[in-house]
Amino acid sequence: MKPLPLPFRTAAEVEAALAPAVAHLRAGGLIAYPTETVYGLGSRPRTPELQALQRLKGRRPDKPFLLLVSHRDMAEAQGLAFNDAATALARAFWPGPLTLVLPGGSGRLPDLLRGPEGGIAVRWTSHRGMARLVQALEEPVTSTSANLPGQPPAPGAEALTRDFGDAVAAGTLVVLDGGVLGNSPPSTVVDCTQPAPRLVREGALTIAELRRAVGRLAP
Repeated sequence: MKPLPLPFRTAAEVEAALAPAVAHLRAGGLIAYPTETVYGLGSRPRTPELQALQRLKGRRPDKPFLLLVSHRDMAEAQGLAFNDAATALARAFWPGPLTLVLPGGSGRLPDLLRGPEGGIAVRWTSHRGMARLVQALEEPVTSTSANLPGQPPAPGAEALTRDFGDAVAAGTLVVLDGGVLGNSPPSTVVDCTQPAPRLVREGALTIAELRRAVGRLAP
């Protein structure tokens, strides 16, 4: 019999799920969880756990994951640096569906997180349950969309337990059931490794909104 997903919708359900979810992550396990956009798959930012995520998803080794944090301070504690553009964007849109690619993190974060531009992608999630879990874990949680190669992200716990059934049955993957999510666009991704910000992916936030936030720093 497969383990059941942990309810993760109400504030009471989130609080009840924190202890088992944190214990699972600290033991090197993987989780599937809701965000403000789509369901994600994640782990602690450790190389063996990232490699396990890659195997679970069938993901290319050269495609990095992003980090979810519960506050800007958590990103800075990992050695990630905010320039003027990143500071303006974070002030305007964090917590929320904005992913910033930031320089830094050497010696603290695995190179598997680092993209081709040399930065590490990070988002302060506005999903209250996940922000609470990251806060309880006291370190970032990695994130990649919860889908098999070539498929759209799973909309809910039922689809997750079907698509990743072997990992759920083995106890490797714990599913946090945040209900069925709609067809929300993914987070907008902005590269802030250079003084001028560069749009990597337009998603929930438009380029016009970003330009208003950064003002004279906009390219």
